[in-house]
Amino acid sequence: MTTSRLPPAAFTLKQFLQRQKVLGLYRNMLKTIRNVPDEGDRKYLKDWAREEFKRNKNATNQDAIRMMITQANNHLEDLRKSLALAKS
Repeated sequence: MTTSRLPPAAFTLKQFLQRQKVLGLYRNMLKTIRNVPDEGDRKYLKDWAREEFKRNKNATNQDAIRMMITQANNHLEDLRKSLALAKS
């Protein structure tokens, strides 16, 4: 009898890649938030991002996760544009 060396809750390749995408998005969002000049706004955005990712961490529906990734990318792009406009 052979047993699997994988843990019982191992991700599929697709889930693993999607998880990596989400983690990368989270890191990029936090890096971008660090560029916000006002400390109060920076803290608000950091808390907001952390709470949104925490709230959705147990999502399993692949379509819903893709939609949330798209929305987060849109928010990140909007933040980057706003920071660029503020600097000019």
